[in-house]
Amino acid sequence: MIPCYKYGHFLADCVSSVLDEQDGVDVRVLIIDDASPDDSAETALKLAAADSRIQVRVHKTNKGHIATYNEGLLEWADGDYVALLSADDRLVPGALVRAAALLDAHPEAGFAYGRPLRFQHGGPLPKARTSGTGSTVYPGHWWLDRRFREGTGCITSPEVVVRTSLQREVGGYDPTLPHAGDIEMWMRLAARADVGYVRGADQAFYRVHGNNMSTTDFGGQLDDLRQRLVAYDSVLDKCADLLPQADQLAQAVHTRLARFALRRAYRAYDRGRTEVVPVDELVAFAEECLPSFEALPEYRALRLRQRIGARTMPYLQPLVWSAVAERGREWLWWESWKRRGI
Repeated sequence: MIPCYKYGHFLADCVSSVLDEQDGVDVRVLIIDDASPDDSAETALKLAAADSRIQVRVHKTNKGHIATYNEGLLEWADGDYVALLSADDRLVPGALVRAAALLDAHPEAGFAYGRPLRFQHGGPLPKARTSGTGSTVYPGHWWLDRRFREGTGCITSPEVVVRTSLQREVGGYDPTLPHAGDIEMWMRLAARADVGYVRGADQAFYRVHGNNMSTTDFGGQLDDLRQRLVAYDSVLDKCADLLPQADQLAQAVHTRLARFALRRAYRAYDRGRTEVVPVDELVAFAEECLPSFEALPEYRALRLRQRIGARTMPYLQPLVWSAVAERGREWLWWESWKRRGI
């Protein structure tokens, strides 16, 4: 299922990665153009005219990405497995074979994913690993518990293959979560089934460019935290009958998100960015997540910086232990991602 909005110039490469580089599985493709103002629909129709495995739907009016996703996943998909692949991304050769083999061998697994490779738009594709070293199936509730305790997603989206029957059981993407609907979906699936992971091989290429729906500005980061909070709470609400540990999960993720917000607030002082980072709003969000937020070490770190002052704090970082520790954590995070090729 390939949703497309103004990404017609990526379509041929995306579709080729699905139909020409996935030997060993029977695949068909649906491209849904969401009323693109460019030539995306024409491009999709040309591709379909050249290959009977491709179907195209063209919206007369723009319905948005969530409605488009759900149209393909719930109305069209009827094979054993379904994958949602944005028109600007592509699969690694053999990705569908590896995912299907895992799901064939483990009927208890509801979806399979693996490592995605990020690449900059305009740059070359990174070298992908195509020989897997096996697979792991995680108990769904164990995997779900990890997501709540970490407060972040571990999936970008194009690397996922879902069992179609389970997709229909859990329903579609939530239109109230335009930027966190994916992480909420993976957690809803994990509440009902185990989770498969393809080891050793890369599964998809995720294109990074200025039009990605994710944001990196400071207001966008606060919106991201808010969307994550709603997503986690949504899972607890929708899957309450499946999660006897719901109270513990809620406490874990609310604490984690509060700490994220306070960390971003105090790092604004370290970096001399208090004029552009919404510190007060981040603190208000932390309080919304966790009424006892003032007991967190991140809040104490923020209060220390506020006493020192926004102008002075950037010069005193080497003397403030939490600032030194934070820089060390950021360096370790960056090095780990570099080693993983992302």
